[in-house]
Amino acid sequence: MKFTINREEFLKGLNITARAIASKSVTPALSNFKIDLDETGLYLTGSNNNLTIKTMIPYKDEQKEIIRNYKEGTTLINAKILTEIARRVDSVELSLDVIDSSTAIIGDGKSEFKLNCIRSDEYPDIDLEPDGQFLSLNSADFITMIDQTAFAASTKEQRPILTTINFEAHDGKLTATATDSARMARKTLNIEQGVEFIANISARMLVEVTHLIDNVQTVDMTVSENKILFSLGKTVVSTRLSSGDYPNTKNIVPRNLNYVLQVNAQEMIKAIERVSLLSIERENVVNLSMSDDGIEVSSKSSQIGSASERISSYRYEGQRLEVSFNNEFVLAAIRALGSVDVTLAFVGEMKPFVVKNDKDDSVIQVITPMRTF
Repeated sequence: MKFTINREEFLKGLNITARAIASKSVTPALSNFKIDLDETGLYLTGSNNNLTIKTMIPYKDEQKEIIRNYKEGTTLINAKILTEIARRVDSVELSLDVIDSSTAIIGDGKSEFKLNCIRSDEYPDIDLEPDGQFLSLNSADFITMIDQTAFAASTKEQRPILTTINFEAHDGKLTATATDSARMARKTLNIEQGVEFIANISARMLVEVTHLIDNVQTVDMTVSENKILFSLGKTVVSTRLSSGDYPNTKNIVPRNLNYVLQVNAQEMIKAIERVSLLSIERENVVNLSMSDDGIEVSSKSSQIGSASERISSYRYEGQRLEVSFNNEFVLAAIRALGSVDVTLAFVGEMKPFVVKNDKDDSVIQVITPMRTF
């Protein structure tokens, strides 16, 4: 195998694929890129067994020549070193020539590198064939869905199922739910009828998928029993689904909300951020006091002092109420909504409360208050 390739396009492909390669792998072959050149283009594959990314670089793009002087073939080359070579050389093009299936000579006319390479048949068999329930989503809608839910998934591995986002397609709706047991985020999209599946997908992996979306209008998903496949133009992403039952969150959204506060989102964010400067000793606890007399956010520290700020623009319905919460949870929820105004609705002092945008009922956040005594 040999080819001469536009360095920027090659580096872009390497960076995309490298997202799936672990820094250390128990399977030596998975520390490498699998590189295939055939009559349709150059294919780069990276995997860590749980996540696989395969991207294609065409010979031409709108009459711009990307790959020339080529001979078809396949090989495995160390991912980290090859990426660094492509990043550090200064030339417009980079040449790669595999000799006797064991040595890859990489150069740009000034620099030359000889890397050991491995026969491609040592790479694990990875199934990237679409098989199962198919669903196509608008790219912007998919990105918004992940942005509005992934932050609420757990980052701790003690309960692996909570590090996932639960996707449920049923009756013309796709619902994504994330929870770390102290908060929940849920987003719903309208989809075509007849698509039915339930899948628990790593929240971290889904965020990676959103980073790979570039100049494509749709995200095509194929869900089977054990894996989900995303097609993003020239890039395919596959990941294993997480096993186990997701917690039942269907009835977690509280009803009979007796206290309703509507505020400007940015004013609330800035007020919470300012008073949070003194909340470091109390697990980021901020207190929200609401009454007909006004709205105030505050925090205190036995070592440093206290801080309070009154909200100037608001609408409040209900009796006097004080609620304490984790400031990071509320800030993340408000930011995820992306709305000018935000509504916080409460059942009572120690009951889970709702953060929502009254103009968009497709997304809702639920947060558990914190005890301060």
